[in-house]
Amino acid sequence: MSVDYFNLPPISHSPYGESNHTIVPLLPTIYPFDYAHGLRHLLPTIYHLLPSNAIISSIMTKPVILTGIRANNDLTIGNYFGAILPIIDMAKKHSGDYQINMFIPDLHSFTTPIDHTKLYEQTINNAKLFVAAGLPIDNQNIFMYRQSFIPAHSELTIILDSFTGFGEMSRMIQFKDKSNSVGADRTSLGLFNYPVLMASDILLYNAKYVPVGDDQSQHLEFTRDIAQRMNSKFNELFVVPDSVKNQHEFFGKDQGLRIMDLINPIKKMSKSDDSGRGVIFLNDNPVIAAKKVMGATTDDKAKINFDRDNQPGISNLLEILSLLQGVTLQSVTDQFKGQTNYGDFKKVVAGEVEKFLTDFQKKLVEVDENTVITKLEQSERDLTPIANATLSRVQQAVGLRPNTGDITRSEG
Repeated sequence: MSVDYFNLPPISHSPYGESNHTIVPLLPTIYPFDYAHGLRHLLPTIYHLLPSNAIISSIMTKPVILTGIRANNDLTIGNYFGAILPIIDMAKKHSGDYQINMFIPDLHSFTTPIDHTKLYEQTINNAKLFVAAGLPIDNQNIFMYRQSFIPAHSELTIILDSFTGFGEMSRMIQFKDKSNSVGADRTSLGLFNYPVLMASDILLYNAKYVPVGDDQSQHLEFTRDIAQRMNSKFNELFVVPDSVKNQHEFFGKDQGLRIMDLINPIKKMSKSDDSGRGVIFLNDNPVIAAKKVMGATTDDKAKINFDRDNQPGISNLLEILSLLQGVTLQSVTDQFKGQTNYGDFKKVVAGEVEKFLTDFQKKLVEVDENTVITKLEQSERDLTPIANATLSRVQQAVGLRPNTGDITRSEG
């Protein structure tokens, strides 16, 4: 007797309805766990496609911390010290008590124009950057996945769009700033409803904590608003993330490290700098990066001192040096106190930059790409059932699917 294991009959209490004859990676959601366990013995060749019961149990009981890691564009040392390392430290610190969802927001990445031929490669490379920087991807409580590989992100966004006001999105500061810079004709709808997709990213996984900078605080408050709105209208569909104030209390407000541009030290070092002269990219040739430091803007005070208001260039170089040497800013400032030769000081900073990039790029080359892709694919298999369960609740609540009885989220 032959059995078509890819077209198994649905269990009567499937939350997806009678028409869903299943795709294998979703079996743990569609079928009882013991049934999936039995299938592993029947189908040893696809065992690796199914989340383990231990992982399923873990991701259904622990509170969730969710954070996004950039999908595209070359990252800078500002990204490294201001985002990559803090995210990794957070993941290591909290992975014992929390489920850490680290997703790559590849759908967010082209709300403004990009080179699409490089997107997939850059997505994989930026995942490798986190591994090279010390992310322990062998930790089962840390999940790293691509947004677009879990279709529920897009599907929930379409639904939430219909419960979001045009005025709400129009008032978003990031949208206004970016649309003003490129003009109305070049402003995409993707940029306009960016906060709705971000809300879906968070709400699909019942995330309570989401570390955000000041530029994303308004989007997090919208996430809370839309979750409360849907809960009020359709019963308790979503976990409402904690307020921005509580997020800062949980993670610590001191997440605002900002390395400034070398040429214009009153603005943040940014990948969008057309010339690139004031930006140190993680993939820069170390020798060229050192030359950028030597060409950094300073001042005419002939005094090495930390004073962001009056000596922003020197202050920026002092901060970069403290980060590269792993010592306090005060320690570095004391080291050069009373010195007046900016050229000698720049040589020290340039040398540290060259050494850092040489070492980091060596670590990056040593990261096995297949291991990273395997981690991404496994996390996507593990989390797809969780995202689909949330999407199913919403689909039932708004009338897109037959109501199976209880569409209220379970506390986890």
